[in-house]
Amino acid sequence: MSEKHEVPATDGSRLGLQADCADCFGLCCVALPFAASADFAVNKDAGKPCTNLQDDFRCGIHTRLRDKGFSGCTVFDCFGAGQKVSQVTFGGRSWREAPDTARQMFDVFPVMRQLHELLWYLAEALTLPAARPVHDDLRRAQDGLDALTRQDAAALARVDVAELRHETNALLLRTSELARAGVPGRKKNHRGADLIGAKLKGANLRGANLRGAYLIAADLRNADLRVADLIGADFRNADLSGADLTGSIFLTQAQLNAARGDAATKLPHTLTRPTHW
Repeated sequence: MSEKHEVPATDGSRLGLQADCADCFGLCCVALPFAASADFAVNKDAGKPCTNLQDDFRCGIHTRLRDKGFSGCTVFDCFGAGQKVSQVTFGGRSWREAPDTARQMFDVFPVMRQLHELLWYLAEALTLPAARPVHDDLRRAQDGLDALTRQDAAALARVDVAELRHETNALLLRTSELARAGVPGRKKNHRGADLIGAKLKGANLRGANLRGAYLIAADLRNADLRVADLIGADFRNADLSGADLTGSIFLTQAQLNAARGDAATKLPHTLTRPTHW
């Protein structure tokens, strides 16, 4: 479902947290619902295979998703949850081979996806030297979550994801504070702010807190977003042309894929320039 992007080989802490569609049973194309909109050309119910899903679990219009009205597919990222559910939780036996497991597999996939997202953020946090005071806590949280992802389907279905997100977010927030403390001067706090369509061209947002901010269609051309906390920020159709995102914290490939940018946009070395820019 999502566009595949290669994570640099040096980024070993994230191995297993990148989608590998070749080892997945097309779970994002079946388990999840979507509604006809600017992101999807048609309606689809949860548990119903997308009409573009082929017998080999690959997308029949993968290279033309945006042209065909499925841009929403290109910005989805399972963080490797698809192959974990397919190959580990269900031992490589697909929902087509074992239809009796389909409902359970589809129910477990969103849980695993959230656990893998949290693992991705923890892995990111452990790469930040400034967060060294909480590295031990981050590793313990990482080990605990990783162990959860290796439980059987019944146990995964009982996981309290909301509580885990709450606990993990406390560590990630502390990580953010430590990392941004090294940025001189007063830093802007736009946590959860409504910045839809905001005119922020050339804005100094270095070290800013933009956690969960709504930046849909915002003009961020040439903005300085270095060391900004971008966890959960909504960049759909935001213009990042010429913006500097180097060193930004908790920025994901999916967020970039949802935005617009150009060859002058500066990115963290762990992420790649979307093909549609």
